[in-house]
Amino acid sequence: MIEILSDYGPFLLFGDYHRGILGGLALTLLIAAVSLALTFPFALTVALMRTSGRKWLSRPAACFVYGVRGIPLLMLILWIYFFLPVVAGDILSPFSTIVVALVIFQAAYLSEVFRAGIEAISPGQSEAGLALGLRRPVILLKIILPQALVNVIPGIISQFTMIIKETSLGYVIALHELTFSAAQVSGTLMTRPMEVYLILAAIYFVVCFTMSSCARFIERRIALRRSGGGQAMTQTIARAGA
Repeated sequence: MIEILSDYGPFLLFGDYHRGILGGLALTLLIAAVSLALTFPFALTVALMRTSGRKWLSRPAACFVYGVRGIPLLMLILWIYFFLPVVAGDILSPFSTIVVALVIFQAAYLSEVFRAGIEAISPGQSEAGLALGLRRPVILLKIILPQALVNVIPGIISQFTMIIKETSLGYVIALHELTFSAAQVSGTLMTRPMEVYLILAAIYFVVCFTMSSCARFIERRIALRRSGGGQAMTQTIARAGA
């Protein structure tokens, strides 16, 4: 295994970077970061629609969430890669395909994280804002959302961890991410697939364990902040009313 890491470690981490082709773990992390950045506003919009209290907004959002969560991600990737060009008349690159699929798929899950964070905020805070003469959009933007988003940071990090693992499905459309790079190394060595895929598993474990540890650490910090929740709530409402 040490020999494989010595000979193919840079390829597993960065792909053919010396030829200008990014791949391996670097491409996996890039896909995950881009997907999460694009998913965030989409998921937040869906969550706001679901918590709006208006059926003409909440029902389509609920249909989207339950519909997307009811299909496998691999099926979504294949639909986008093979069938979307037939409709749109243009072929998406493997990178664009996996990003679009992850944004759609993760928006359905991350929106539920946001919805839980919004609904966890005490209704008394909205009532206090109304008592101060604040309008509902102001209450949402200045009182509810700041607290809800802070509370769901561990959930966002957990979703980022899920996205990192889900990028491995790019293998089926020849995207040069980490799993595909490992398959190329295995094909080159021919007789040492067990060692190659053990290295692959170790890389995924280190990355995902690090992200999960960050999520637990932030969750503990948020729990400590909540211990003084009464005073923080009063200060938040006072600032919004200023």
